[in-house]
Amino acid sequence: MLHFPSIHKKWTLFLDRDGVINQRLPNAYVQHYSAFVFLPQVPQAIALLNRFFGKCIVVTNQQGIGKKLMTEEDLMLINQKMREDLQKHNATIDAVYFAPDLANSHSLMRKPQIGMALQAKKDFPDINFAQSIMVGDSLSDLQFARNAGMYSVWINEDVLATSPLADKVFSSLMAFAEWLKGDSHNCW
Repeated sequence: MLHFPSIHKKWTLFLDRDGVINQRLPNAYVQHYSAFVFLPQVPQAIALLNRFFGKCIVVTNQQGIGKKLMTEEDLMLINQKMREDLQKHNATIDAVYFAPDLANSHSLMRKPQIGMALQAKKDFPDINFAQSIMVGDSLSDLQFARNAGMYSVWINEDVLATSPLADKVFSSLMAFAEWLKGDSHNCW
């Protein structure tokens, strides 16, 4: 595990959605906002993380679209409402990128490939992957970070879990935010 260098407003935070921001539905997809439930303290965590990072970007695989269980319009409405609810807590998501492709498609947009990161860099040219952290709950999120040259944070209830792909492990997004706040090398 690496000790993160000093985090400042030139850094970008990349977040997975399902399992990091909202509850992951076992063997199902969030198809409507009525099924979208924030994980505990996530709005407050994102508001705190906004103090450290210049940009906060969501990158999410959404193969429910590829399976025809929902449309891109359904997903865009869910993401819009998520961002509106976060704003009520002074928490900002600057952009949301998604890969609608099926897992077996080998799409360059689908994590662990870095197509969504490259699209974010195209839209926000000041993004520097060496000054970025990807927070995710799956190995594909950690591989995405590694493939893009980012630091990785693994959200795992078992904080003793290890992976050669995880630079740090935290039980929740709030635990990560509180660690950044309390870590003496991070000044804001």
